[in-house]
Amino acid sequence: MNKILTFALLFISFFLIFDTTKCDETVIRDALLKFLAEVSNNNRTILGTNSGWNSTSDPCKDNWLGITCNTKTLSVEKIILDGYNFSSGTFDTSTICNVEPIADTLFLLSLENNLLHGKNLDSIDKCKHLTHLVLGGNRFSGSIPQSFSRLNNLKRLDISNNGLSGVLPDLSRISGLIEFDAQNNKLSGELPEFDFSNFFVFNVSFNNFSGLIPPEGDRFPVSSYTDNPLLCGAPLARKCSSLSEMSESADQDKSKSGISRNEILMFSGYFLIGLALVLVILLCIYKKQKEKQKKKASRIEALKKVALVDHDSERLTITSTESKKGASNSDISSAVISSDESNTAVSQSLVILTSPETNNGLRFENLLKAPAELLGRGKHGSVYKVMCDNPKMTLAVKRIKDWSISSSEFKNRMQKLDQIRHPNMLPAVAFYSSRQEKLLVYEYQNNGSLLLLLQGIQMGQTFHWSSRLSIAAGVADALAFMHQELQHDRIAHGNLKSSNILLNKNMEPSISEYGLMSIAEISTTTTSSSNYVFPITDENVRAIFKADVYAFGIILLELLTGKVQNNGIELASWVVSVLREEWTVEVFDRTLIQEGASEERMVNLLQVAVKCVNHSPEARPSINQVALMVSTIRDEDDRSIDVSASTSTII
Repeated sequence: MNKILTFALLFISFFLIFDTTKCDETVIRDALLKFLAEVSNNNRTILGTNSGWNSTSDPCKDNWLGITCNTKTLSVEKIILDGYNFSSGTFDTSTICNVEPIADTLFLLSLENNLLHGKNLDSIDKCKHLTHLVLGGNRFSGSIPQSFSRLNNLKRLDISNNGLSGVLPDLSRISGLIEFDAQNNKLSGELPEFDFSNFFVFNVSFNNFSGLIPPEGDRFPVSSYTDNPLLCGAPLARKCSSLSEMSESADQDKSKSGISRNEILMFSGYFLIGLALVLVILLCIYKKQKEKQKKKASRIEALKKVALVDHDSERLTITSTESKKGASNSDISSAVISSDESNTAVSQSLVILTSPETNNGLRFENLLKAPAELLGRGKHGSVYKVMCDNPKMTLAVKRIKDWSISSSEFKNRMQKLDQIRHPNMLPAVAFYSSRQEKLLVYEYQNNGSLLLLLQGIQMGQTFHWSSRLSIAAGVADALAFMHQELQHDRIAHGNLKSSNILLNKNMEPSISEYGLMSIAEISTTTTSSSNYVFPITDENVRAIFKADVYAFGIILLELLTGKVQNNGIELASWVVSVLREEWTVEVFDRTLIQEGASEERMVNLLQVAVKCVNHSPEARPSINQVALMVSTIRDEDDRSIDVSASTSTII
């Protein structure tokens, strides 16, 4: 009897589970079909005849277009229907998020560029597991409901290019949010107190936001905040005014009934004390100005000496001229040599590295007299564009600051580097070293840097996959060559980044500023304490060269993602976090996918980049291994292009 009862219970349980499963499948299918009918305005054929969206198939088992399911549980995890221009359709969040079998498993919803209207947006928090919500390029209007701030798992939120208005909900409550796109709306009010250190992407441009940009908001460029007339604070040039606060204070004072005699005496005392302090400060400033004028007068006398040219050798004794204040373009002498820190005349030599035919008789007084345009200022110095008239040539002059290296060591290093040549290394034309200044002179590259190419992607400029791969292979080959030749000299690049990869007239990469950091200085960027004494051992020297491998890995990630490592944003951490969630395709620059670049080869290059940015230097491959892997991927890509070309010719 007990066995019969047990069997009956098992049968009933199995039937209920099976029936519940069948019921869930039906609910999911019906909800998705209703969702498509709403967004397409009952035009289901817009997805194509082979999309699979019909009442006789299953979304997961029959692989509906735009639906991604968990292969084990057959639950809906992603809905991606981008760029269909549904136009007159409506996205009703309740259709999806009020259906538990979908709401409990959906973590990615993307309806970008569909010109949809929004409805019941306050139901969005029912989809509580959403990590990616992409609604840009639609016609949503009205205010954003507070329910958006309850999406605690959200990492990316894109509401750009809509007609949304009103104030933002308190999205700062979402601790894991790393991407926020809200540009081109009609949003107003103050920005929430975001923790900007978490963000990889942030853009609220072309809105009506007002008030002060929250602390650390200047981690992002001006373009992230532009066209918000009432927004102020860094990085915008518009400073926040306290006039309103002063006005409110004045109004409050006027509203008071009167001031007592004691208060008048107290305020008078404060005024006299303040006046005395101001007079003391003005006196101190006057004395300091007189001292500065005396020092300046003595420096002018010292700097009025004329440059003496040694015609028997390629070395020149240099002096400087006084800075021309108020000029739009400063001389290299005033912009570089006569720095604020220099208190004495300079009396060292410019060493010409290239042959007389190459430098065409370059002499240091040419640099002194030539106008200099500041190109950029970084942690380790400034770069100037110098246009010489005689001889006619354009140069880039790197002024290195705070480098504790002796002039003789600097000279030996520059001459050693001059002996090691590679087609993808930018050779120095000349260098100069004194106690106060160290200068390095290159030929100016008109095509700019890799950084500018990457930034151009955001402006709609084309940067093809084959060009990116070619640049990566060229940089890897050059680094491998330099590491091989300079391993025993312990000279690594030390500051490799996309702004130091210049492009020659053939758009081929030329690495600049190789070897401009000593071992000790590189070590301070890899240790947590600036007071740490870095022991120069063979193991630590190897780690310095592995630091170049890490930097090259970042460059690969920039080429693959189209994003630039900027203001301390951890590109590597972001990529690894996305890969950990198995969303590999989301890492890649969309323009590469639209171009039709091989996903297989992009994934292969991504694997190389991830190996390079391993936290452990020992676990990173050598640059020789990296160069071989990148070269192999580039060769495979070239072969596929050749095959495609020959096939199209035959056809």
